[in-house]
Amino acid sequence: MIARSKISVITVCYNSEKYIEQTIKSVVGQTYENIEYIIVDGGSTDGTIDIIKKYETSLNKWISEPDEGIAHAMNKGMDLVTGDFILFLHSDDYLMNSRVLEKAAPYLNSTYDIVAFDILFEDGGKKTLARPRGFNWWFNFKTGLFHQSTLCSRKLFEKIGIFDTNFKIAMDYDFFLRAYKSGAKLQYINMPLSVMRLVGISSRRNWHDLKKRFREERRVHFLNCSSIQMRIIYHIYWAIYFPYGLIFHTAKSGKR
Repeated sequence: MIARSKISVITVCYNSEKYIEQTIKSVVGQTYENIEYIIVDGGSTDGTIDIIKKYETSLNKWISEPDEGIAHAMNKGMDLVTGDFILFLHSDDYLMNSRVLEKAAPYLNSTYDIVAFDILFEDGGKKTLARPRGFNWWFNFKTGLFHQSTLCSRKLFEKIGIFDTNFKIAMDYDFFLRAYKSGAKLQYINMPLSVMRLVGISSRRNWHDLKKRFREERRVHFLNCSSIQMRIIYHIYWAIYFPYGLIFHTAKSGKR
């Protein structure tokens, strides 16, 4: 195994003064030395830039300019990386502890395109462990990976392309589904890598945001559909899941 793979961490942010300092500190405080840290800001107007500047001597690169959404910002970050493996850690997320990338690094090698770790979801101060399902047939319907705890090789991006900017929410599912269908090799490691706060757009459970997310997931399915049989299955799936998902998730959250 290659223990010294270069890890590029990319944080995209916009008006993120509430949480971004913890995100930055969790990366620059890592004991693993072969890290490249890049921040892509969308032109924040709050105190985000002041916080970034506070740590800029510990950053490899950072930019602040308007973008066309999360996927566009993530692609900007990809244009700047030089690492062997890439981790997207958004401004609501943070790494588990200061040694977690040092512990993860020995698993990063040319045998695998994707190395997936466990994640902790933080909601109102309570943390819940979640394990990725990885690649299986169910991946055709729902993502089994959490990008905040998943490292992808730069070669995979070179092979299947970057994020589709037509997606505002499901860009990571689209990327991972393309990876799955391309035959990408995935390794799962039973170790929490990061903490994801349930405050971002993909975590919202109100009626309006759920409809937007489901519609994007549906587009992901049909965009990556390669057979008539799967197209028929998708039509049946969405005829059932769309109303069920809306009712179930909004009822669970207690709001519409």
